[in-house]
Amino acid sequence: MVAQDKYTDDTLFNGRIRCVQHRKGYRFSLDAILLGNFISLRADEKILDLGCGSGIVSLILAYRYPSCQITGLEIQADLALLAQKNVAANDWQERIAILQGDLRQIEKQLPAGRYDCLVSNPPYRKTGSGRVNIETEQFLARHEKMADVESVVKAAAWSLKNKGRAAFIYPAVRTATVFYEMKKQGLEPKRMQTVYSYPGSPATLVLVEAVKGGGEELEIMAPFYVYQEQEGNYSPEMEACYKP
Repeated sequence: MVAQDKYTDDTLFNGRIRCVQHRKGYRFSLDAILLGNFISLRADEKILDLGCGSGIVSLILAYRYPSCQITGLEIQADLALLAQKNVAANDWQERIAILQGDLRQIEKQLPAGRYDCLVSNPPYRKTGSGRVNIETEQFLARHEKMADVESVVKAAAWSLKNKGRAAFIYPAVRTATVFYEMKKQGLEPKRMQTVYSYPGSPATLVLVEAVKGGGEELEIMAPFYVYQEQEGNYSPEMEACYKP
């Protein structure tokens, strides 16, 4: 049981995934759902969830790909502990390991070239931009106080095997910066999908998959619409992200 004054007990996929969250701290958003459904994994791959928060992307991947082994790295102690509890609540301790650590010092946390695939829903607002979260946990999870684009991509390049894949989600307005940093670190963009709130609206997010040491060839995927229309229902594509 969880203390309802401090936590909420949430589920995904018709109750197949349980995710306890801090009621007033950082809570996962649509970004994590999109990222967890964007990446495609192969059997028996080793996955790193960089900046895993409460573990939601790791949980989605563990559910969708039962043969994969996942490591989550999270700098905030309270969130890392919560992610560990969520792993235990879903009885996936043998498949998901949560570590507390700073991705800016990843060489002290993990050996180079261990992982086949990496996912990251990192802090992506520049410090001083956007709405400032009152809660410290939310601020650190949303703003680049401890992990900017350069450090995230550099950590990804360190962690991946040659030809390993990395998937990121960022605001669409930061696409050029993300591509620049990936190229600088030897991660070649291979797939990109822009996310829109509804048809006719400006792009809000971009999902990018890159390959370490890959050749130059970028697939620009069909646009992804969250809603069918302004203030409407979820699109069929968004609904599919929530299906078991």
